[in-house]
Amino acid sequence: MPPVRAAAAKASDSITPDTLAIDLRTAVMRTSRRLRVEATGDVITPGQYTVLAQLNSHGPHTPRELADREHVQAPSMTRIVNALAELGFVSRSAHPEDGRQIQVSITPAGEAALEEARDQRTAWLAQRVATLSPEDRHTLSRAAHILQEMIAR
Repeated sequence: MPPVRAAAAKASDSITPDTLAIDLRTAVMRTSRRLRVEATGDVITPGQYTVLAQLNSHGPHTPRELADREHVQAPSMTRIVNALAELGFVSRSAHPEDGRQIQVSITPAGEAALEEARDQRTAWLAQRVATLSPEDRHTLSRAAHILQEMIAR
């Protein structure tokens, strides 16, 4: 084992949960930020992307529900929904149970924009992963599975 890897392996024996949590949080947040910024494209903003993803995964929502899910104020969500509606990526309709509210749904054009943004994000990350050694790719794959299992608990 190369000296650097041997030192890293030995050091990993003494990693505390707090230290690992800090390292993981930092890496995940920086990666997430880069993915949002680098690969959203010119069509939609990162905030619009997350709204489209919510609507695609969870179906129609009121603007208030979307604001709550995204942890933003209602006026901010109204601006996002208005911009998406102008682009033809969402549609508004009367709420089926409360006529005072509207419901926002993703349109086929919104689904296509979301898919394009996801493809850009995947391509951006794949380019970076391709520069890693096979050993590092294996390690990162294992880490991704561990993170998914950990979050599912």
